[in-house]
Amino acid sequence: MSIQLSSLLLLLAAAVLTVVLCRRLKLPAMLGYLVVGLLIGPHALGFIPSSDEATHLAEFGVVFLMFTLGLEFNLARLNAMRRIVFGLGAMQVLTMVGVVMAICLIAGLDWKVGLALGGALSMSSTAMASKLLAERNELHSPHGQNAIGILLFQDLAVVPFLIMIPVLNFPGNELLMALGLAALKIIVVLLVLLYFGQKLMRPWFNIVARQHSSELFMLNLLLVTLGIAWITELAGLSLALGAFLAGILIAETDFRYQVEDDVRPFRDLLLGLFFVTVGMNLDYSVLLKQWWHVLLVLALLGPGKILLIAALSRVFSSTPGSSWRTGFTLGQGGEFAFVMLALASKSQLLPDSLLQTTIAGIVLSMLITPFLIQHSDTIVLRLARSEWMNLAANLHQIAVRSMQSQGHVILCGYGRSGQSLGRILNQENIGFFALDLDPDIVREASAAGDSVVYGDAAKREVLMAAGLMRASAIVVTYAETHSAMQILEVVHSIRPDLPVIIRTQDDSDIDQLKDAGATEVVAEIMEGSLMLASHTLMLLGVPLNKVVYRVREVREARYQLLRGFYRGVSEDAENSDRPQPRLHTIYLSNEAAAIGKHMGELQLDKLHIEVRSVRRRNMRPTQPDASFELQAGDILVLLGESDNLAAAEIRLLQGS
Repeated sequence: MSIQLSSLLLLLAAAVLTVVLCRRLKLPAMLGYLVVGLLIGPHALGFIPSSDEATHLAEFGVVFLMFTLGLEFNLARLNAMRRIVFGLGAMQVLTMVGVVMAICLIAGLDWKVGLALGGALSMSSTAMASKLLAERNELHSPHGQNAIGILLFQDLAVVPFLIMIPVLNFPGNELLMALGLAALKIIVVLLVLLYFGQKLMRPWFNIVARQHSSELFMLNLLLVTLGIAWITELAGLSLALGAFLAGILIAETDFRYQVEDDVRPFRDLLLGLFFVTVGMNLDYSVLLKQWWHVLLVLALLGPGKILLIAALSRVFSSTPGSSWRTGFTLGQGGEFAFVMLALASKSQLLPDSLLQTTIAGIVLSMLITPFLIQHSDTIVLRLARSEWMNLAANLHQIAVRSMQSQGHVILCGYGRSGQSLGRILNQENIGFFALDLDPDIVREASAAGDSVVYGDAAKREVLMAAGLMRASAIVVTYAETHSAMQILEVVHSIRPDLPVIIRTQDDSDIDQLKDAGATEVVAEIMEGSLMLASHTLMLLGVPLNKVVYRVREVREARYQLLRGFYRGVSEDAENSDRPQPRLHTIYLSNEAAAIGKHMGELQLDKLHIEVRSVRRRNMRPTQPDASFELQAGDILVLLGESDNLAAAEIRLLQGS
């Protein structure tokens, strides 16, 4: 191979470092791979020469990308969103193609070039848009549904473009014959693969799965995927199209999710290599000469595409604010644009200079998108006057619903976890007020009489309307670290003494959330493992009281606020009239009497109060010793009975 081991090691090292940097900056890893290719390619530092072997290997990344796209192909989902997918999505792709073709014709270019460029520029980044929407908890919002519907149609539109682009460079009569032949081939291949393949795929995968060999399962997966891709290539179609069909076939079996997990490492690795080769092919000398072409492409993908999608969304009855947000979400190029441009270049349809400037414009649009979406709320409020009225009406509705609540718990998210917590709070006669961004959940829960409204809990004004100043605690019931960090920032800027409990999926973000001021972080994987352990021990004959003791022991070690909490608590505490110890937080303002004093001086232990932890800005929660000196802004978490807690609060704040 023309890529030597030293060059390959350099490529891997550069990719690792750049992707780590992108992760820290909250940017997609795809951009990191593109930057690596830009830096080490033959047109920049020249560490790695352009090689056919690397390009061929990278093409397999596209194959696995199309395969996973086929796995996600869901007829039921398409049917449920058919108005957005086949209405708004189709209009977006067709209009964008028409606009680009018109510009190319005005510029004196062939309509075939306009069709290929229009198809590429009509694509948006599915990976980037869905990730940003998920991070902002906006997948179920009106603009989120619009964006997902358009992306679904774009994914479907890739298939006919993959068929058309390779034959567009044929002369007049041959072009019609080539397109007709390609259409006939795809019909035959679809009939053969989807009809006969459907009958063979499920029993064949069952036979392989019965062997209970992960190696055999993976070998079979590679055989089916690459085999079907090879069949479509023999038929004169593309490898990517065959991989898409293979994904559709396997999606109908019972092994869809297992296959998706198994193929992800191959897809991500090879797709990363594909984006590296895209960056390597960028020629800076061409870009410097044709900089105005790059700006034109960027204008088409930035303001042009945003305006187009916003206008079409308005035609399909979206509000002005939702329309603008849909445009901002999809106003960039996508990963399939690179695939289509590479295919057009291979077919000698695009001149090299036009290919270079188009790729550069797409890369720049993708770099800008995360920052644009981050400030989209502010921009939308300036562009859509009605958005102010909608925002004010929504906040007014939230404020009216929460006005009677005092000492309530604010639930951020009302999915399954939020609903379970809400039922427990109701049983204890503790009021709660829930915020959720899924309109279906809000409608059904409101009809059932629950205190749930539509609102983004990560926004300051929404939390204020939900009664943040009167609440006794906030619980983030969904596992989304980015949104939880925003909520913590808002809460600690307004009510730093308010306890915030956060749910996560695993232990990876616990330190980050604790450092940001979370009172406690509950990891699903931890609680799930405890239940597995308790059931296992009981089935093995371990006495129930010993199982309960082990579970309590682990929880005390894991959750600082529960440490020692079980000791002395009677088994019939639920029905006992004796006061039970509880947790209470106290915020030390600038006038608090305890500021500058050591914990030992306060003698809170004589009031039968235990100091569980002290939270301080830019410092992890800690359990203080007698020499710990208190400062303004500290938040103390105390454990004790109600009367003793009241006396401790007086001592800390007033000094008596």
